[in-house]
Amino acid sequence: MKFMLLQDYGGVPESVPPMTEWTPEEIDAHITYQKDLNAELTERGEFVDARGLSAPELAKFVVWDESGSPVVTDGPFPESKELLAGYRIIDVETVERAIEIAAQGSAAPGPGGQPIKQVIEVREVMGPPIQH
Repeated sequence: MKFMLLQDYGGVPESVPPMTEWTPEEIDAHITYQKDLNAELTERGEFVDARGLSAPELAKFVVWDESGSPVVTDGPFPESKELLAGYRIIDVETVERAIEIAAQGSAAPGPGGQPIKQVIEVREVMGPPIQH
C-alpha cells in the first residue's frame, strides 16, 4: 500500500516560528533528521520519494478558462490555510505503519532541538483508473 504523507505550513503549532527564523544549526538538524528518516525507510524497503516544496509565496494557482488559456494567479491567498511544505511517499504493508512513520516525521526537531509536532496528513495513493 502506498501512502503520501503531506506536511503543510498550517500544520505547525503557533509556538514554532517559521524556518526563516531558525538558526543555521537548527535548520541543519531538521534536514539531517529528515534525511536519516528517509535512509531508515529506504533500508526497510518502504521509501518511495520525499521532497520539500518551495515557499508558499512562490506558488501559482492555475485554472482553465473557457478559451483554453490558463489563468494563473500568484499565491497564496491570505485566507488559505492548506499550503504544502513537502511530502513523503512510502510503500508499507498497513495503514498503521504509515501512521507510525507520519508520527516519526512529526517529531522532526525545530528550534532548540524540540520536536515541531507538525501535523502530517496520511493519504493512500490510489491505483490508476480501471480501463474498460
